[in-house]
Amino acid sequence: MAVDGPSGSGKSTVSRRLAAALGAAYLDTGAMYRAITWAVLRSGVDLGDPATIAKVAGEVDLRIGTDPAHPHFSADGEDVDAAIRGPEVTSAVSAVAAVPAVRELLVNRQRDIIAAAGAIVVEGRDIGQVVAPDADLKVYLTASALERARRRSSEHDTDVQATAEALARRDHLDSTRKIDPLQIAPDAVVLDSTELGIDEVVSTMIELLRAKGVVTP
Repeated sequence: MAVDGPSGSGKSTVSRRLAAALGAAYLDTGAMYRAITWAVLRSGVDLGDPATIAKVAGEVDLRIGTDPAHPHFSADGEDVDAAIRGPEVTSAVSAVAAVPAVRELLVNRQRDIIAAAGAIVVEGRDIGQVVAPDADLKVYLTASALERARRRSSEHDTDVQATAEALARRDHLDSTRKIDPLQIAPDAVVLDSTELGIDEVVSTMIELLRAKGVVTP
């Protein structure tokens, strides 16, 4: 199953819950880009140097855990689960993710993981359109800009207005990049979570899977 959507829409929380409920694997593709960004920043690479960014991305030993109860990422043997969620990585990840060679590398890796996993819930920004266009179900999960900012600011204890501005910049960068921009797949179900709780969103997704015959009642 493919779950796309902008930052703060609840993709990660919902996708993990859904994967656990289905007994499926879980893949956070955004965390893969964050891990590469962490490696790029650690190397001191200029974010305006795509060739060197691609070189770093190709050399880092990225390990990915797909257990929804304990998703885990390491880079060159170092646990980066906490580090990739920090503000430095967050502010740089869109620039790194826009490098074509980085996207090609990670999309291929994501497809390999999907092929090996069997049942899997994959979340990100280009899953339904690029990574897994043949997914059994595609959901574009969204929420109002204010609600997304409120959720993200509560997670990181930041000012709502500042968070809203940061999310708007991220949305613009992700939706206007030349390679694999954030878009709604033509056959995706758009699910607005603004006034829905996590359990409600997960239940709705399970019902959508049942309607497609992917999950039996």
